[in-house]
This record gives sequence, C-alpha cells and structure tokens, in this order.
Amino acid sequence: MKTGLALLSFLFLLTSCKDTGISKPKNLIEEDKMVDIIYDLALLEGIKVHNPANLQNVNSNEFVCKKYKIDSLQFVKSTQFYASDISNYKKMYEEVGKRIEKNKSYLDSIESKANKK
Repeated sequence: MKTGLALLSFLFLLTSCKDTGISKPKNLIEEDKMVDIIYDLALLEGIKVHNPANLQNVNSNEFVCKKYKIDSLQFVKSTQFYASDISNYKKMYEEVGKRIEKNKSYLDSIESKANKK
C-alpha cells in the first residue's frame, strides 16, 4: 500500500506543481465517482503489496476502467483536471483516507471477534 500511496502522492505533486489552467475535459469523471476510483485503486494496491498472490494476474487500471466503464485517457484527463485544484484534490484524497480508515476499523473489529472464539 505504501508503494501505491507513494505513486499517488508523486502524481499529486507532479500535477499540482504546475499552474497550467487545465480546462474541464468533455468526458470528465464525476467527482464522487473519481473518489470511488481512487479508493478502489488504493485498495487494490494495498492488496498487491500485502498479499501479491491474490491479485497476481489482475491489472488494477484495467479492472477499474472496466468496473466504472471509463477509458484510461478519460481517467488521466480527469486526474489532471482535479489535480489542478489542489484544495479540492486534497479533500478528495482525505475522503479516500477516511473510507480506508472506516473499513480498516470494521475489519479489525471482525478479526478481533474471530480471534476471541
């Protein structure tokens, strides 16, 4: 997961350091959907890092594109657009972080109950 977060952070820094005034793409992915996509990519990357055998033959980007019915160019352009507004992009990633923490707490509680039996 550290690798995925490092990659996402790098992309964030790369795109946020430029003041390019990126215009809104025609097929912009809606913000809520984009948060869902980022969340799924973070989960997939975390699974790959902690248990690579589970996703050995899964291409995360292809999986997400199929799931959300988007193409890679649409994802890249939407990412560039959202990253051009640092404060909003940061909020999107904070939302992803909250969702990860919420699910982590839930899974930890299930694991704790299972270990008590």
